[in-house]
Amino acid sequence: MRIRLARGTDAAAIVQIQERGWQTAYRHVFPPEELDRGGFVDERRWRETIRRPPAGWTTFVAERDDRVIGFACLGPSRDEQGLGELFALYVDPGAWRLGAGRALIAAAERQLAREHDDARLWVLERNDRARRFYEASGWVPDGARKTQLRFGVAAAEVRYSKPLARTAAAGAREPGA
Repeated sequence: MRIRLARGTDAAAIVQIQERGWQTAYRHVFPPEELDRGGFVDERRWRETIRRPPAGWTTFVAERDDRVIGFACLGPSRDEQGLGELFALYVDPGAWRLGAGRALIAAAERQLAREHDDARLWVLERNDRARRFYEASGWVPDGARKTQLRFGVAAAEVRYSKPLARTAAAGAREPGA
């Protein structure tokens, strides 16, 4: 397993992983026919985000046997100034339980800790698998909630928080750096 900074050429793999993740993990939340249709993740947007990231944004990919099997995207919180945020973490369903998620969240937390003392993430309330994963990684629900309309469904999200060990991470070297 190798974690590295994403390149623009990884955009197609990231889109495929994100769509497959939704198609597998969210079938009980969103209409399966909409998920199965695909095409709901914009490859051009991912390519631009990787090539010209907004200030403070980083995208990592996990590779196994020279194939991208997961990704994490992070940066400054979109909701609260001074905090970090894990925007996305997805592993291809065919690669679940191989350690890519743990490796990606560790890299994301180290990177976030370089600039922030605390971080947040949002997860679908009904995504029990992801919630167990984040909780096992030390993230805690903080009581904040929001609802997003997707595929005609008002899906509830819950926010998780985690204090980061900023001083320990300050000298840590990231993959690809």
